[in-house]
Formats: sequence, C-alpha cells, structure tokens
Amino acid sequence: MNELISHRQPRELRLGILAMVATAFLWSIAGLFIKVIDWNPFAIAGARSLISSLVVLAWLRRPRFHWSPAQVGAALTQAMTMLLFVSANKTTTAANAILLQYVGPVFTAIIGAWLLKERARWEHWLAFAFVGAGMVLLFMDKLGGGRLLGNVLALLSGLVFSFYYIFMRMQKDGSPLESILLAHWLTAAIGLGVALFLPCPVLTWKAAGAIAMLGIFQVGAAAILFSYAIKRITAISANLVAVIEPVFNPLWVFLALRERPGVHAIVGGAIIIAAVTGASIISARRAAT
Repeated sequence: MNELISHRQPRELRLGILAMVATAFLWSIAGLFIKVIDWNPFAIAGARSLISSLVVLAWLRRPRFHWSPAQVGAALTQAMTMLLFVSANKTTTAANAILLQYVGPVFTAIIGAWLLKERARWEHWLAFAFVGAGMVLLFMDKLGGGRLLGNVLALLSGLVFSFYYIFMRMQKDGSPLESILLAHWLTAAIGLGVALFLPCPVLTWKAAGAIAMLGIFQVGAAAILFSYAIKRITAISANLVAVIEPVFNPLWVFLALRERPGVHAIVGGAIIIAAVTGASIISARRAAT
C-alpha cells in the first residue's frame, strides 16, 4: 500500500504542475482580448466574472458553501486581487503592475511557511532569483517610473494574491472551486455596480465575442484547472509556475500583430521558463524519493 501511494504522489504532482501551466497559459490571453474591448475596466471585470461564474457553476452543479475562514478568505483575496490589479493598471505602467504583482511567490513562501507549514526549498529560492532577473529583462523596454500610488497598488495586489494561493491550498482536502465562484460573484457585483456610474459601454459583436472568450476560457476554464492544480502541488510551487504567464504575452502579440519580441524579451522569457522548469523537476524528483 505504501509503495502504491509513493508511486501515486509524483504522478499527482506532475499532473498538478501541468494543470498550473495550462492555467497560466489561459490567464495570459487576457491582454490580447481586453485590447479589443472599448469598455471601462470595471465593466470588463464585472462582465468577465459574471460569465465565468456561470462556467464554474455549471461545472460544480451543486456548490457547497461551508463559509469556513479558508473558503471566505480565498474568495475575498481573489476579488481584491482582480480589482487591485485593474486599479494598478490605470495608475502605473502595465509592465510595472505585472512585475510588482509577481513578487507574490516570495510572499507565498514566507506566509506559507507560517500558515501551511510548507517551507520553500533551496530550488524555490534559487528559482525566485532567476525569475526576478528574467522578469526585469522581459519588461526592460517597457518599465517606467509610473506613479507611486499605482506601484503600491500593484505591490498590494501581489501580497493579496499570495494569500489567495494559501487560502486555496488550505482547502486541498475539499473543494476550493466554491471560493472562486464566490469571488466571481463578488467581483461581478462590484465591477458592474461601479460601471453603472460610468459611461455606458458600446456593445458590438467584437466586444461580445472577446468578453465571452475571457469569461469562458481565460477565467472560467482557468478556474477549474487552478482548483485541480492547487490540490496537488504546494502554494509555493503553484505561484512559482504561474509566473510563466507574462512569458506567453509576446507570443500572443506576435501571432495577432506579427510584432516580433525583442532580444531582452526572448532571453528573459527563456530564463523564467528554465527556472520554473528546473525547480519543478527537482521538486518532483524529491517527491518520488
């Protein structure tokens, strides 16, 4: 029996890592589709979350809400992350917002060791250093001074996002997807509520199609994959794998606009992928032994 469990653990770990990679891949299409929607950010966030909540609800069929601190905490922190990130993008450069948000893995390592007793290994800390260097290279041509308020909001977004991973990981023996459902209901209510006091968005077939893609795939399908992943890999590993999300952005820009990424973007992306892959392989081998 013990031998069966030992063989199953690394397999589950690999599946969790693959699910997290797929999650990051879906998250990365946000920028591509948001660009074609001429709406205010709150209308986009609210409509996207409303559609994604229907996807998650259809998957769950009968959601179970037990209102535990972990379930409520994950819902609140995800909603706060989405709203803070939107606000940060409006008050600082997009590159600054992304870069500062992805200090999350370090926060997760520190807080996770305290709350989850999942301490970061040496390969994680080494990967953090290489990911940081890769991020700077990836956005070297786009980094700017921005505004202090926007940079602070982006940093807060990263901190709150790290708590989201931890609260979701606390539900590894249950169903964390209900937290995501609650988060999207909350985000939809706030986003659409604020949008009522802003200029009415113009509904076109292009905008409707883009919102549908965001709600169904970029957030809805990603939520299902993420809930699968977080039950199988640690919060630190999940957050670390998620940093490959910005690496996909130049790919989408190239496919859609035929705009070739610069040398810095290619080298930075390669460093990030190598760091995340290396840390994941080492963690998987440790689980196998």
